[in-house]
Amino acid sequence: MNKLLATLIAALFATAAYAHPETAVVAPATPAVVKAEVKADKEVAKAIVDENKDVAKADMKVSKAVAKANARKAKAAAKAAETRAEAAAKVAAADPEDKMKASAKADAKVAAGDLKAEKTMIKADEKAVKVMVDAGADKAIARAKTVEVKAEAAADVKKAATK
Repeated sequence: MNKLLATLIAALFATAAYAHPETAVVAPATPAVVKAEVKADKEVAKAIVDENKDVAKADMKVSKAVAKANARKAKAAAKAAETRAEAAAKVAAADPEDKMKASAKADAKVAAGDLKAEKTMIKADEKAVKVMVDAGADKAIARAKTVEVKAEAAADVKKAATK
């Protein structure tokens, strides 16, 4: 729950950063200003590349987690189907006098197998959702870092203009 809350707060700050329009710095074209602008552009470009790498890495983690969850869910469903088949076979093989007892045992076994499969599926989904939340937080942090670099670069250009 704490991670979810932290992610929501991080997302709030990330969206707040998008809401602020960037102001263009108009500075006289002195050599120091031009040099500062070139340096700022390089830093911003590097920050954007780093952000894109972090986003791609987070997306890859999510893809792997979802694939793993789907595999676990499929395996659990197959195991539940196998349990159902075994139970049905035991009921079919039982003596006519013992069919009722065998059917009751089979129903209990099927119910237990279904419960186990459901639990496995829920846990798999839970793990995937946790990875998705963490990936969202990673993306928000990467975006915040890029915004910070842009702000620092703009400040450096302004500083160079005052010299």
